[in-house]
Amino acid sequence: MHNKQTIDLDFDREHIWHPYTSMTTPLPVYPVSHAKANRIFLETGEALIDGMASWWSAIHGYCHPVLNEAITKQLGKMSHVMFGGLTHKPAVELAKKLVEITPSTLNKVFLADSGSVSVEVAIKMALQYWLSQGIKTKQKLMTPLKGYHGDTFAAMSVCDPVNSMHSMYSGFLPEHVFVPAPVSRFNETFDIHEAETLEVYFKEHHQDVAAFIIEPIVQNAGGMNFYHPEYLRHIRALCDKYNVLLICDEIATGFGRTGKLFAVEHADIEPDIMCIGKALTGGMMTLSATLTTSKVAVGISEGEAGVLMHGPTFMGNPLACETACASIDLLLEQPWQEQIVHINEVLTEQLSKCKQHANVVDVRTLGAIGVVELNRRVDVAKIQQFFVEKGVWIRPFGKLIYLMPPYISSETCLEKLCGAIDDAISQNMF
Repeated sequence: MHNKQTIDLDFDREHIWHPYTSMTTPLPVYPVSHAKANRIFLETGEALIDGMASWWSAIHGYCHPVLNEAITKQLGKMSHVMFGGLTHKPAVELAKKLVEITPSTLNKVFLADSGSVSVEVAIKMALQYWLSQGIKTKQKLMTPLKGYHGDTFAAMSVCDPVNSMHSMYSGFLPEHVFVPAPVSRFNETFDIHEAETLEVYFKEHHQDVAAFIIEPIVQNAGGMNFYHPEYLRHIRALCDKYNVLLICDEIATGFGRTGKLFAVEHADIEPDIMCIGKALTGGMMTLSATLTTSKVAVGISEGEAGVLMHGPTFMGNPLACETACASIDLLLEQPWQEQIVHINEVLTEQLSKCKQHANVVDVRTLGAIGVVELNRRVDVAKIQQFFVEKGVWIRPFGKLIYLMPPYISSETCLEKLCGAIDDAISQNMF
């Protein structure tokens, strides 16, 4: 270990606002010097096995030579050029790939900056579609409780209104229609009463509802809820029956995380609008996309405005698009399904050991996701320090300690990540 530190942590603490933290009593931050494969290296000398894939985005790990080369080559041509009135090969090639690998009806691609922005665009698409059809009553969205769709205002408005970090904004946000969260679990029997309850909401609200928005199969930041594909199939059928668009938010679940390339494939359904982000560039840089059908795109274009009223400055950023192309190719060229199955087997076996602890409410896995749910909220600073001392990077939230590791993680690394969680719980480090 060496103690040479070049990052000014005092300045960081005084002046830099980190995600979801206080400026008066900030959570500690750890100074990173570099990252490679599935390890994060701290300036203080520790090498941490990454269990988070940088908030679920770095599926190939860090500093991957293929992705580095894609960025370097593109940098020599142009890092950015405005997308208004111009186009370029990286954007066109990326859109081709996305049209090819996503559900077949999704053939129109809007390139955005981040996951939250892709949700904003999806919501605007849905609202503008109905306006363009001359229907002015459809101004609300419908969505299940326990959902999470991002931190910008429209995205916040469709997150769980009580059990989320956004409840304090309730007076400012538009009020939408919330239905009960899915209860039937992924590998268990579907309770048909859930479908019946959903239909009650559709019957009552469909004239006011432009779209139903949902995270397919996994409700992520709202509680890591792995629900039954039949719930999603019923949502699709009800949207069709009651003339409501379906928006599927695949930002966290896309690109293999659940064992399918996109989580909608578990239910064999196709949404009207789909949001993707996070792993789109392999975690190299920010980029997202909102895909939709010809029906929605033409519907908007034939309306009064004639155009979709959105256009970010960095839309279609060539660096990000080229990197996304390389990341998608890298994923599809390897046996990624086998990798996900193997990760799932290790997580399932290793995390099951946590069930013995009295403080553990539930242990669940799906694809390359492992979750240990506790009976009380985690002290993030305390458990984070414990994990760093154990040589792993895991960042829990609420009552959940979870893993979403890079797909390149070895069995040994996965066992160490799971072992650290077991140790933290057994030693009451939360």
